[in-house]
Amino acid sequence: MSSTKKSSSLHPRNVHIAGYDFKRLTKANENLIPYLLETPTGNTSIDFADPNAVFELNKSLLKSYYNIENWSILKGSLCPAIPGRADYMHYLADLLATDNEGEIPKGEKVHILDIGTGSSAIYPLLGQRIYGWSFVGTDIDENALNHARNLIKTNKAFKKQIQFQLQNNPKQIFESILQKNDRFDAVVCNPPFFKSREENWQKTTRKFNNLHKNPEKIPVQNFAGHANELWCEGGEKQFVRNMIYESMKYKTQLGWVTSLISDKNNLKPLIAVLEYNKAAKIEIIKTAQGNKIGRILAWKWA
Repeated sequence: MSSTKKSSSLHPRNVHIAGYDFKRLTKANENLIPYLLETPTGNTSIDFADPNAVFELNKSLLKSYYNIENWSILKGSLCPAIPGRADYMHYLADLLATDNEGEIPKGEKVHILDIGTGSSAIYPLLGQRIYGWSFVGTDIDENALNHARNLIKTNKAFKKQIQFQLQNNPKQIFESILQKNDRFDAVVCNPPFFKSREENWQKTTRKFNNLHKNPEKIPVQNFAGHANELWCEGGEKQFVRNMIYESMKYKTQLGWVTSLISDKNNLKPLIAVLEYNKAAKIEIIKTAQGNKIGRILAWKWA
């Protein structure tokens, strides 16, 4: 089975840069086989408009390349695209290297805080597998955290490096999570995209129609997602703005604070907030997976 074309837009260290090796992936997960199809160019692929196909693909990637067994997500949860999530970890490693004489810090002494880890716990799993980092994953959804804890039990090698903590107040990000003696080298976050359920559905319908040309099919989210994963009051811009202001209170406890930014128009006002409050360092890291362009906004207070 031939692979999809090389994705040269991924980070140079990303193991998925050569595209999908479906022979390897189906060997790791036979459940992917029914979802394979042949493209007009003769390559093997899947229907990326099918949420079940997307899930099995990502499960296959995690098992084959990262030795993560029995990965799953809560029904209806956000299904992360593994190549792009791995990219975040690689770019974060480069960022941490700027404060370590150019050498990427590895091992369990590197502590990362994941805001909104979800039931997939994808950043802790990838960050630990790739660089050996330790993680604390937080979420406002207790069911999601319980699911994530069960993933760790299934993969016992993660037990000491990955922990989870419930954020009881959905209006807070760091408060009640950070204790007096806590110190994190970096924070990662994939914030809610949308301002409302209605905005979410409008963009989901548009994306589905672009992926699937059959007008008779009812739009579905190929990435799914629970409410707290997809929207919040004020959307992505307000969430990250709150994150900036709250992180100021913990200048001595947080190293690089980072967040994915899906809408490039949100960068300018967020950078203005950081500059006004005299952030010591501000970085914008561009990422790409196929035709999808992303950004990571990073800042430090000290």
